[in-house]
Amino acid sequence: MPSVARAPLIVGSGIAGLYVALRCQEEGLRPVVITKSTIEESNTRYAQGGIAAAVGPDDSPRLHERDTIRAGDGLVDVGAARLLAEEAPLRIADLVRFGVPFDTVHGQVALGREAAHSRDRILHAGGDATGLQIEETLKRRVLDAGVQIRERSSLRRLVPKADGHLTAVIGRADGGAADELDPSCVVLATGGAGALYRESSNPSIATGEGVAIAARAGALICDMEFIQFHPTAFYRPGAPRFLITEAIRGEGAVIRNAEGHRFLPQFHPDAELAPRDVVARAIHNELVRSGDPCVFLDATALPRHRLFARFPTVCRTLAGYALDPSRDRIPVTPVAHYMIGGVASDHDGRSTVPGLLVCGEVAATGVHGANRLASNSLLEGLVFGERVVRQLLHPVAGAPAAPGRQETVAWSRGAGDVGSAEDSRAIAERLWVDVGITRDARGLARAQRAFTALGRRLEPRDERTPPSVLANAALVAALVTRAASLRTESRGAHYRADYPRRAGAWRLHLGLRLRS
Repeated sequence: MPSVARAPLIVGSGIAGLYVALRCQEEGLRPVVITKSTIEESNTRYAQGGIAAAVGPDDSPRLHERDTIRAGDGLVDVGAARLLAEEAPLRIADLVRFGVPFDTVHGQVALGREAAHSRDRILHAGGDATGLQIEETLKRRVLDAGVQIRERSSLRRLVPKADGHLTAVIGRADGGAADELDPSCVVLATGGAGALYRESSNPSIATGEGVAIAARAGALICDMEFIQFHPTAFYRPGAPRFLITEAIRGEGAVIRNAEGHRFLPQFHPDAELAPRDVVARAIHNELVRSGDPCVFLDATALPRHRLFARFPTVCRTLAGYALDPSRDRIPVTPVAHYMIGGVASDHDGRSTVPGLLVCGEVAATGVHGANRLASNSLLEGLVFGERVVRQLLHPVAGAPAAPGRQETVAWSRGAGDVGSAEDSRAIAERLWVDVGITRDARGLARAQRAFTALGRRLEPRDERTPPSVLANAALVAALVTRAASLRTESRGAHYRADYPRRAGAWRLHLGLRLRS
């Protein structure tokens, strides 16, 4: 790999990474993009629900902002939510300019509604293939623009330099020697960590490595206790857990248990359209009560033609299992879906490490608070991605605000074991059982001991050796667990059975930093 001097290095090729790359190229910055798989493999590709923006005649950014704040359960950064809502229509216009084929009805953009939105403001492309359409469009535009893309290359380590820049150590999937780059700035757009969990909607590459690498470079990590679980993923033993978009519930589908009883109204007045954490927890409780492996999404009351026209991906996938959603109830279960926390960031993508910008799911801007509003994730990548581009063009000093509480996490050097598939399964199982939808002190302590012991075995012996994928996975799992242990309340996506209520003293963000 030839050396690239003072060009922005973008790590990740989801909506945030590709958008930043394309806008950088338009502005003459000529970035380099690396991605540890192929350019199109990311969480963006699998996003069915759509992208939120106040573009309807009865809607406004103020209403979108209000819904975002309400869903975030007291922890949303109001300034970030205002930026997200106000800049959303502009970023949708960018996608239209790039060629994203949003669905229309009679020449007007089609708008749907999802949980916790007070207006129809969800734009879709290809029905339930919105993420795929956006990913493919941005990929084509990035390639056509001549952006330098390096597939199957992964960021292994960031080394801060005295001049405020970072050296990026890049590994290759073919096992070749690592390269060192000297970029003008590193933009982390590496996505989330949902694939660390046993039950997950994420592709296998979503293991939170960006968080681990940033933490090792000295970055503040924030809000890691808030892992959002999607309530409805297809369930069949041995089959992949693909999402059944909540837009189906927005159209009128309901959730029933094995006896056919619709149980969600007893948990929340909005029933199936309650915030995701409420729906996921209600389903989890029902499964614990009944001992059943799944509940059922019932869309049989919806017109067949509307189901197949509106949700072609879901219907086509279900047909492969001999299921017709207009006739058959769909077996579903909750899965780990979205990492709300991540690398602490201000509104312009600046982390606490000079030269390191972050955007998308890997960033913790505070815009989601304790619980992300549906279909704000793709939007977040665009809105804060644009602000990262402006920061690259016109750098201004700054850093994220200090969290209300900050803790230091001890994470020492280890034996340098590369780990095994069994270690990966152990992390996934322990996270799902002890750091999942419902948590308590005993389970969290058990998980913390397990991840600490694993870290002692997997961590490199010296700081010059890049950590393995599993060493990073153990570190991210430990950060999630530590944050969940410290937050002794229930708020948003974080639920403690031993502390089932919100506590006013915990209306603050929790930051973690590795002990140097």
